[in-house]
Amino acid sequence: MNPFLTQVVIQTVLNHKNKNKDKTKVYSNFKMAKGLRELKIISFRLAKDAVLILLGIFSAAFGLESFLLPSKFIDGGATGISLLIAELTTIPIYVLIIVINIPFVLLGYKVIGKQFAVKTAVGITGLAVCIACIHFPEVTHDKLLVAIFGGFFLGSGIGLSVRGGAVLDGTEVLAIFLSRKFGTTLGDVIIGINIIIFSTAAYFLSVEAALYSMITYLAASKTLDFVIQGIEEYTGVTVISSHSEEIRQMIIDTMGRGVTVYCGKRGFGKQGEGKDIDIVYTVVTRLELNKLNTEIQKIDANAFVVMNAIKDTKGGMIKKRPLQH
Repeated sequence: MNPFLTQVVIQTVLNHKNKNKDKTKVYSNFKMAKGLRELKIISFRLAKDAVLILLGIFSAAFGLESFLLPSKFIDGGATGISLLIAELTTIPIYVLIIVINIPFVLLGYKVIGKQFAVKTAVGITGLAVCIACIHFPEVTHDKLLVAIFGGFFLGSGIGLSVRGGAVLDGTEVLAIFLSRKFGTTLGDVIIGINIIIFSTAAYFLSVEAALYSMITYLAASKTLDFVIQGIEEYTGVTVISSHSEEIRQMIIDTMGRGVTVYCGKRGFGKQGEGKDIDIVYTVVTRLELNKLNTEIQKIDANAFVVMNAIKDTKGGMIKKRPLQH
């Protein structure tokens, strides 16, 4: 890139972060270097997210066209609703995927943030376009193989999109919203939604189709958990960094989350043993983990970050306060 153009882009990034919105402000060389570093991080993250979402789209489309659609099996969530309606009506599946997920995208904008909503809208639209324009051959007629591998490729696609900061099925956004509003667990909400979907499938299709669809859902959910490295609904994040105050402020202002700061002592490192250091701890949903990691890297690339899977949480800002992106 042209050096002058690069400087203009960096200046734009820094002006965007400037709370006073002073467009004429002159930044030091240190600030410009820091802006360049942040620009590189953002560019790399966006490219990586785009690749993950694209792979997720093709994987989910392959699972639907090559396995589930020919055998009239369904999945849980918004995808399952789309498949069920497609079997009972003449509406194309690619139209239903977009229409049914529109409310979830809007809800995602409110609950999680603009960036997530945009990525999700692009991912869902891409999935619909892929199904409409690309033909994948039917792989097998064996019902058990269809249920297992259809769920595997569909779960892989959703999991890859989650790692890219989006979802291809909006039901999880609804589950997060309802869990915050009513204090229920995410698992209870998702199970309740899928019970309704599979019961409807058993009534309108057949009990056998509903049972095979349950196998599809189990295969998809387990594959999704595997693809995103076993991350549960919530993730506890502990950050040890010499820039702990900046990270604390970022979690509050940018992520809209509460933090706990506790004092610790260094046991090893260039700065010597026994030196006091603030340790930052917060809890986020797995859909927010991608953004949190990016923001931490912007502040301190050498920060020591420990992530622990959490089955569920009770109280606190995780369920009471919407995100402020």
